[in-house]
Amino acid sequence: MLELVRNPLAYIAARWTPSQRTLQRATLAPVVMSVVIVVTGGAVRLTGSGLGCDTWPMCSEESLVATPEMGLHGAIEFGNRMLTYVLCAAVGWAIIAARSAEPARRGLSRLAWSQFWIVMSNAVLGGIAVLTGLNPYTVAGHFLAATSLVTVATVTWLRAREGDRAPRPLVGKPVRQLTWAVTGVSVALIAMGTVVTGAGPHAGDSSDVPRMGVDWETVARIHSALAWLVVALALATWFVLRAFDGPTGPRARARELLIVLVAQGAIGYAQYLTELPEVLVGVHMLGSTLLWIAVLRLLLSVRERGLPGMPPAVPPPASATDHAVAAAG
Repeated sequence: MLELVRNPLAYIAARWTPSQRTLQRATLAPVVMSVVIVVTGGAVRLTGSGLGCDTWPMCSEESLVATPEMGLHGAIEFGNRMLTYVLCAAVGWAIIAARSAEPARRGLSRLAWSQFWIVMSNAVLGGIAVLTGLNPYTVAGHFLAATSLVTVATVTWLRAREGDRAPRPLVGKPVRQLTWAVTGVSVALIAMGTVVTGAGPHAGDSSDVPRMGVDWETVARIHSALAWLVVALALATWFVLRAFDGPTGPRARARELLIVLVAQGAIGYAQYLTELPEVLVGVHMLGSTLLWIAVLRLLLSVRERGLPGMPPAVPPPASATDHAVAAAG
């Protein structure tokens, strides 16, 4: 019992080893929950429930939880806060599974732990957003932190599906540069999307919440231009991989990214032309997270690190010719 209290993770790891399937499921759970948190956070804003709980960490000055007097807005905001505990449970399961894996996977364990600290920091950012009356800049920071969690959770899940050998490129340098370009422009696209949101009509509460001091239509056009650039780069990546008979994995990931981009673009133009109905904006936020996950999958697919459980690569023994060359040198 003393060992359990002193180091519960070591205690569990000494008595339980997850299967590869269990490890993959454990690391997938935070990915799913991080997407859910983004979508439900969007629902809080789109229903005008951002100040349903008007303080933090309490829901109100008198109550830790939502009360009937707070109405539907209070229930929605408090419900979203409660989902953070479900997310923490998912991250905790991933940490335990990564720590208990055999052979030991310290890099994977560090990735899992980093998710916990992102969740904690984003909870504080969410509290700051409430305490500042949904200032659009703090709300944007809250969303970007949530996207950071999606990033780390996705990378953790993808790393759990492969080994720990040194990365070996599967494609040539031009394709790797294209995938990095897709990733970089996608980051700009998501960041500009937060500006579009911060300047747009859905402030997160029915009260008079200030918006970012930029022209909404201008930033929306910039956002659209970045989206088209991502499409062009993804299409170029897919074409090069197909034309030069690239590996199956990267080709499939590029094709999946194109499908998500087409769907997300259609939703984006539909919401723009219909003056931003709440349902379409919520679907667009879901598409944003799925798009980013597809980009990360493409980025990591152009190299391989062996299969899970494989020992690190050992350099081949030096031949007699190698020794002779070394001696001559």
